Amino acid sequence: MSALRARGVAAGAAALTVVAGLGVRTVTDGAVAKYAGDALYTVLICALVTLCAPRARPLAVAGAGLGISWAVELLQLTGVPAAASRHSAVARLVLGSTFNAPDLLWYAVGAAAAWAVCAATTSGARAPRTAASR
Repeated sequence: MSALRARGVAAGAAALTVVAGLGVRTVTDGAVAKYAGDALYTVLICALVTLCAPRARPLAVAGAGLGISWAVELLQLTGVPAAASRHSAVARLVLGSTFNAPDLLWYAVGAAAAWAVCAATTSGARAPRTAASR
């Protein structure tokens, strides 16, 4: 897959992820909405990573998405995101405000889902080299 096409697919995936997150919040609430939102947060980050690095391998994309998600969650232990969230709706959406350990698991679920989709959509793009094609 070309870099331009990968970026287009990633942009579409990012948009669909935002729509899915809003949809989940519309049709459900409580723990289901919260933890689905956590997983989708990481899926969105993975899509954004792909926009920045369209040739990255699926495992690298998922690892980066998970690492960023965990870093943001752990940053919440400092109180910095909570302070920023009091002054900015964008900061509240991006950084959250309160550490919640179960979120770490749901970020991993989102990273696994993003990896599975990336791997499935790029598997045909990287055909293995055979002895005959060398």
